[in-house]
Amino acid sequence: MPEVTISRRFDFSSSHRYYREEWSEEENTRVFGLCALPNGHGHNYTLEVSVSGEPDPATGMVINLVDLKGAVDGVLINFDHKHLNLDTPYFSERIPTTENLATVLWDEVAAALAARPGIPDGWRLARIRLHETEDLYVEYFGEPA
Repeated sequence: MPEVTISRRFDFSSSHRYYREEWSEEENTRVFGLCALPNGHGHNYTLEVSVSGEPDPATGMVINLVDLKGAVDGVLINFDHKHLNLDTPYFSERIPTTENLATVLWDEVAAALAARPGIPDGWRLARIRLHETEDLYVEYFGEPA
């Protein structure tokens, strides 16, 4: 049976600040520009989660979208309407760039899907695409096998 990829979009809002404690304000501003403002700034993110695998012969689905939505919604509750630097544990030692946020979301979504009961074997998380704006997005495909 052929491998198929199914994707679903999710929206959430977060704020963040790019800042390195060991750098001066001037250096942070030079490197990060407006992203280094003391109070941070926010985005309305769009997350696309893609899962690949062979469709189940009984259901015709790679993954039930109810399960995908439930798993991802359970992850995004930790990010939605949060200041990523202050309200989450993920960015205490790394800057919450879109690149870093995408890799964190990958790890969290993969774990949530793996832990969700009733999802049949044979699926794999294929891609995370995180839109910071309409014109800017990051794609992450996981660690090389």
